[in-house]
Amino acid sequence: MANSKFYGTGRRKKSIARVYLVPGTGKVTINKRDIDEYLGLETLKVIVRQPLTATETADKFDVLVNVRGGGYTGQAGAIRHGIARALLQADPDYRPILKKAGYLTRDPRMKERKKYGLKAARRAPQFSKR
Repeated sequence: MANSKFYGTGRRKKSIARVYLVPGTGKVTINKRDIDEYLGLETLKVIVRQPLTATETADKFDVLVNVRGGGYTGQAGAIRHGIARALLQADPDYRPILKKAGYLTRDPRMKERKKYGLKAARRAPQFSKR
């Protein structure tokens, strides 16, 4: 490894994660806080670590993340996307593994806009016969 810092940008819904992989022991730091402190749900922690476990690099890299926007679930998805992209920079041989698992694909689902005449994106006003 000539360059010791690998970078990847991950996005999901309104969340944007800037992810740096540094050779280390597998510590994940999100917004200068430990992953256990930042993400409450165990499922979100699993989502964040998925690319590392798929490539068997969980104990080789420390993950430093700056994430903003959206909620915790969107942020976890953005971090996963960013980690996958950073792993590609570290070693292009991981591409088939990450691609097959679907970690390199940007999730295109976004919030639908509110339409006029409706109360929300699809929620119509309550109908009454009289």
